[in-house]
Amino acid sequence: MEKIAIIAHDGKKPEMVNFLNKNLEKLKKAELVATGTTGTHVENTGLKVEKKLSGPIGGDAQIAGMGAEKKLAMILFFRDPLGKHPHEPDVQMLMRICDVHNIPIATNPATAQLLIDAFFKD
Repeated sequence: MEKIAIIAHDGKKPEMVNFLNKNLEKLKKAELVATGTTGTHVENTGLKVEKKLSGPIGGDAQIAGMGAEKKLAMILFFRDPLGKHPHEPDVQMLMRICDVHNIPIATNPATAQLLIDAFFKD
């Protein structure tokens, strides 16, 4: 089973929950991993998830490490482009790892839906 990482900045967590609820049946077929606070929101949808540290205290880096080790099929990272994030260097590192290792990353619901639909083609 492939592993999907889920991350959402605070301002995008409600949008991520809506996305997860819309795709519950598909996402039940995958292993999920998430940063700490986002992981709690994932659990609240009824999905099982492996929770890492909160993003600002190392969770983004943990997920980037999984990507570098080829342990992720994709990353769904709902970013808040208008907010200030003290851990922005970690976010940039995560995105660089995705580019270096050719890992699909969706930073908004439209792109995430395309990835999920392609990944779980019936």
